[in-house]
Amino acid sequence: PMPATFHQFPYLADNYGVLIRDDATGRTACVDAGDAAAVMAALQAQGWTLDELWITHWHHDHTDGMEELRDKTGCTVIGPGYKGGLALSFDKSVTAGDTFSLGETPVEVWHTPGHTLDMINFYLPEDGVIFTGDTLFAMGCGRVFEGSHAQMHESMDGLRALPAETVIYGGHEYTQANARFALSVDPGNAALIARAEEVDALRAEGQPTMPTTMAAELATNPFLRYGDPAIRAHLGMADATDAAVFSELRTQKDNF
Repeated sequence: PMPATFHQFPYLADNYGVLIRDDATGRTACVDAGDAAAVMAALQAQGWTLDELWITHWHHDHTDGMEELRDKTGCTVIGPGYKGGLALSFDKSVTAGDTFSLGETPVEVWHTPGHTLDMINFYLPEDGVIFTGDTLFAMGCGRVFEGSHAQMHESMDGLRALPAETVIYGGHEYTQANARFALSVDPGNAALIARAEEVDALRAEGQPTMPTTMAAELATNPFLRYGDPAIRAHLGMADATDAAVFSELRTQKDNF
C-alpha cells in the first residue's frame, strides 16, 4: 500500500492541526478544526481539497471551525460517538474499535477518555501514526477535565502498548512546559535532560516539537513512566499502584 502524506500546521495560540492525504487516491482529511481559516490556508498551501474532517473531542479550540469548513468544502465530518460537553452534529459518529478508510488508508478509532469523556484518537496502523488529540503530548498528557484520573491512566496504559516507532501527533505545543515538569519528578533521567535541551533549542528557532514517537515518550514522559523506580522513589511511592502514581503525577502537574 502507498503511504499517506502528513502536513502539520499551527493555529490559535498553541494548537496543531494535521492534514492527511491518502497518496493512492488523493483523498484528504484534517484532524480537528479550531480555526477554519487556518485549515483553508493549509489546504491551499498544499494544493489539496478537503474530503473528511476528523474531530477528536468537543472542546472549542478543536471544533469552532467545523461548520464553516463543512459549508465551504462539503467535507464529511467524523467525530466521537460519545457524549461530550457540546452537542455537535457529525456526519458519522465513531466509537472504540470502529474502523474506516481514508481512500486506501485504514483508520482505527481508539477511545481515550480522561481529558474529556468523548475523546477519541485516530490510529493509522499501516502508516504507524496516531493522532492523540489532547490525551498524549510530547512529555505530557492532557489535564483531566471531565474524566477521572483512573480513566486517564487507563488511556495512557492503552497507548503505551503501541509499537515504539509509532509517530504521535498531539493537539498542542506544550512541550517546553511539559519538559520542565518532567525534570522535576525525573531529575536523573539522562534522556530527558538531553531532550529538554533539544526542545529549548527548537522553540528558540520557532520550530515545532511535535510529532513525537512512542519510543521518545516511553523514555521521557512521566505520564507513561509511572512504573519507573526512580520516579516512584522521588515521589515516595515505591509500592503504590501504577494508577496511584499516575494520579499523583497528574495532581503535581496541575499545581506545578
